[in-house]
Amino acid sequence: MSDPARPATGGAVAKRREASTLLAAALTNGPAELVDFVLPLWAGIALGASATEVGLLVALELAVSVVVRPIAGVLADTRERRYVAGAGALLYGLSCAGYAVAGSLPLAYVAAVLGGVGGALLWVSVRAIVGERLARDTTVYPRLMSAQETGTWIAFVAGLTLLGFVDFVGLFLACAAACLVGAVALFAMPARPAPAGEHGGADIAGTVGLGAVGRRLRPMLLAVVVTMTAEAAIGILLLLHLQRGFDLEIIEIAYVFLPGAIAMSVLPGYLHRFVLRFGRTRVLATASVASAAFAASLSLAPNPWVLAGLWVLSGAAWAAVMPIQQAVIAEASGAQTGRGMGLYESAALVGGVIGSLAGGLLYDGGSWALACLVAAAVILSGALIVPRSVRALGVADVPTVTEPEESDVDDGGAPTAGGGAVVAPAPGVVPVVPVATRPAEPVPLTKPEPSAPEPSAGARAGTGEPSAPETTKQQTAGKPPKTPRQRLVELGQHAALFAAVQVGLAVFGVSWLWDLLTGRLSGLVMRGGVEHDGLAAAAYGVGRIWTIVLVVDVLWTLIQVSRSRRR
Repeated sequence: MSDPARPATGGAVAKRREASTLLAAALTNGPAELVDFVLPLWAGIALGASATEVGLLVALELAVSVVVRPIAGVLADTRERRYVAGAGALLYGLSCAGYAVAGSLPLAYVAAVLGGVGGALLWVSVRAIVGERLARDTTVYPRLMSAQETGTWIAFVAGLTLLGFVDFVGLFLACAAACLVGAVALFAMPARPAPAGEHGGADIAGTVGLGAVGRRLRPMLLAVVVTMTAEAAIGILLLLHLQRGFDLEIIEIAYVFLPGAIAMSVLPGYLHRFVLRFGRTRVLATASVASAAFAASLSLAPNPWVLAGLWVLSGAAWAAVMPIQQAVIAEASGAQTGRGMGLYESAALVGGVIGSLAGGLLYDGGSWALACLVAAAVILSGALIVPRSVRALGVADVPTVTEPEESDVDDGGAPTAGGGAVVAPAPGVVPVVPVATRPAEPVPLTKPEPSAPEPSAGARAGTGEPSAPETTKQQTAGKPPKTPRQRLVELGQHAALFAAVQVGLAVFGVSWLWDLLTGRLSGLVMRGGVEHDGLAAAAYGVGRIWTIVLVVDVLWTLIQVSRSRRR
């Protein structure tokens, strides 16, 4: 139930908490993914670790993370989530710094343990914080995925470019610095205004054990294991094929995956519209079938360019599936969102481990085509398993807003119309709106159009000038949205400036784009190292980053123009 003492600024505080959390997610997920990618390479080069020792290093962090995540869920339900998440970001930053100074495997193992604990505390709490606004905004988890994937591809572009000029120590320290900034954003966010007895509060959440939450979520947790097994299997298969089948280097492989990461950062919000229109089960089934088709098509891809394009399509399918799973877990967990997310994260990691092992065995034991077909079959099974898991939990197929966006109370402390927090139902019980409070007609989620205002004091006085409050409102109003023509003109200006700079760089022989177009870059595309030093190397790297940024700018502008013309 709502509390009369709840602050009237609760909605604004919740939005600020979400904004800070999304910023922290972008700042920390990028370094986390980048470290996971370069860790085996670093261990072999810097520490001289064998393949077994490298595997043990990676497995240690995963094992610690799987064990700690359920504990992190309990902490997220019984402690202030921003502190739990901030502590996790600090520990992960300390892990990155540990890799930077580790001169032996024992120190690397310590850093891996810190990373496992930090990642568990961070991501379970981040997902729980984002879920606080799920009843008011069904797009929170698509936004979270967009923030995470945006941080990932930016970190890969910047980090792999930086790796061409500095060694692994500088790269790890940069990752640690990003995690530190993310921790500051988490610690600095406002405290949650909801009282402890409300959704996610300590006194209600603490009364339900982890086992009860696990039994309630079992259908979806099994589906998550299947989904993540398939994703990890197809990912490791693609990586091995690029490395062994096309002889690409590690950084070249990273840039094959880059377009897919960019797609996953852009598409979740757009794909959520299909969820609102067709329902979760239909979208999950369609995405699973599409992803299975993409996985089977990988076996026919003749070159890395086609593989990169197919990976974009596969990423689009995951961009639809994963936010739905997280939202369903949050809704079904009720007041125990932290515990639910802890179990979800553990299930995802278990699926990742199984998929990685299975993908490696399939690639070594059979042909590339057979491995892709087996992975496609596993993904296709999700078309049946995942939608059924949603139905088994009893959550709504089409997500709806069950709380108003405004504050739950008015200035006098009384509940507003339609206000009040949603109390989590008991396990297995579907909440029912009382007949006395159920509206006769659907309540629109948008605010009603205001009636025509009365003439202002200035107008009534015959001056023709608006009153001071009206003038202020006009001055503070936002700018009108850009027209498609304006967006295309701005894009043309960006492209013209880019072309002019690239011509200058080509004249001095430091244009990465020119090297790519003329075939000077061996292999597919981008290598980590460069043949220049000092300012020339810096200019070469800036040109490479600018090229990728312009490609993203073109795609984003075309999407916005297409949306504007459909309205």
